[in-house]
Order: sequence, then structure tokens, then C-alpha cells
Amino acid sequence: MRPYCKLPELNFLPLLDPPEKTHITPAYCFAFKERRILLICENDGCRLPTMEEFKSLGAGALREQYMGEYGNTSCFVMEVDGVALNQESVRFEELRKLYDVLGEQLAALAGRAIQLLEWDMRTAFCGRCGSGTFRRQQERAKECPGCGTLFFPKISPAVIVLIEKENEALLARSPGFPSGLYGLIAGFVEPGESVEEAVVREVMEEVGVSIRDLEYFGSQPWPYPDSLMIGFTAKYAGGEIRMDAKEIEDARWFRHHEIPAVPSTSSISGQLITYFIERHAHPE
Repeated sequence: MRPYCKLPELNFLPLLDPPEKTHITPAYCFAFKERRILLICENDGCRLPTMEEFKSLGAGALREQYMGEYGNTSCFVMEVDGVALNQESVRFEELRKLYDVLGEQLAALAGRAIQLLEWDMRTAFCGRCGSGTFRRQQERAKECPGCGTLFFPKISPAVIVLIEKENEALLARSPGFPSGLYGLIAGFVEPGESVEEAVVREVMEEVGVSIRDLEYFGSQPWPYPDSLMIGFTAKYAGGEIRMDAKEIEDARWFRHHEIPAVPSTSSISGQLITYFIERHAHPE
């Protein structure tokens, strides 16, 4: 296993119905409004509200869904209605900032929560016949009573790759990146395509080079909005960098000591780049 490919450590059991408990314990509330999560912020930092705390705020929920158990704590996700919350302790935070605020495990659970919530929102009606759907009891799915179509939570597979040429790595900038930030070549898997074929195609389309020796690195759920990022390493095989101007505004080769600003290791992109840096900074 690659040293920077993080193995899952989340103590979470996905369930459809809350288990019976011998004593009452607080339950986490993942409450969202327009993809921003509600937090309780006090002198010692910010945290998730419990279900009781959420109810005490006086806000309603447009929809609610049980997620499962985080250790011995039940987890629920809900959509907050449009009522403004005036309490000074309440804050709505962006998902991308949660790793620093809540830590890796709860941030990962928040990503799972928003994907379940948006699946519930988007499948309220059948896309085939227009009937209102209902949740099935035996699995995480919505069913249309009119035509029987099933709707499962959507997952969009995407690939990301670290390409090496001797002691250099290929990094690129998308026009939408923050100033000075570089990342790796990535893109979505197309219908009828293997993930390996998707890597080769994306690299050729975005930077015009060919690759070889493709190896699996790891994967990461990425709720922006519903991706599963599948990471690879590869070797440069030939060609000159030729950028797709719509997707890439800059791409070049960097040695390990020249790496510019890149994503943190909370993302698989940052893990891949850190893997490259460590291997070349401390060769065996």
C-alpha cells in the first residue's frame, strides 16, 4: 500500500433504521441549507449540533433521513427550511472547510450526509412518469409507485493521476483554481469506459501526452457533488504538453523541491503529490 494512501478509519455503520438502545444518547444532526452545514460555534470552537439542540433553535426541517451509527451515536441528515436563525452561536459553513473545523472523520460523514440529502431531494418525483416516489424499507432506494422505477443514491466515478517523468511530476491548473494552486489531471469516467481507459483519455485530452505503467493508488469519496475519486500513478510515455485551453490554463513538469501550492493531504490529489515528494526527497 502506498504510504500516503489513507486507509478508511471511519467508525461508521450505515443503517436504514435506528437500532433500539437501552439508554438515551445524543444524536448528531447534519443540517444543511444550500450545501452549507449548520454548526454551533462557541468560545472553544465549532461543532455539530445534537438533534435536541437543532430542535431548540426553532428551525424546521424540510426533509430528514437517518444515516446510521457513528460509534454509539445515531446520525441524521436534514434540509433546513428557509427560516433565518438569529442565534449568535449558529453558523453555516462550507463543506470544503470542515476538515479543519470538525476533523477528518466527521467531515467525511458530512460529505456522506449531503450526498444522501441531495439524492432525496432530486428523486422526490420519478423522472420517467412524474409520480411522487417513496423510500423503500429494505434498502437505500426510492421507488416510483406508478412505473416501479428504482432510484439509488448517485455516485459519479472520476479518475485522478500522478504522472512521473524520471524525477518530475506533471502538475496543472484549471481556470477555476485559486490563484497559484496546482493539481493533477482528473476527469469523469464516461459510459462504457473502464477507469483505466478514462485515465489515458483524460491525460491525452487535457495535456496531450501518452502514459504507461498505470497503477492503482487509492480512492476517496468526493461530495462535490457526488464523485468517487479513483487515484492512479503512471509513467510518462511520450509527447509534448499540449493543453486543452477550456480545461487547463497551465501545465508543466516539477521536481520535488519545486512543487508549488497544491491541495492538502485531506484530498487524494494532495496524497498523490505528497507521495511523489517523499519518495524523491528521501530515495531508498
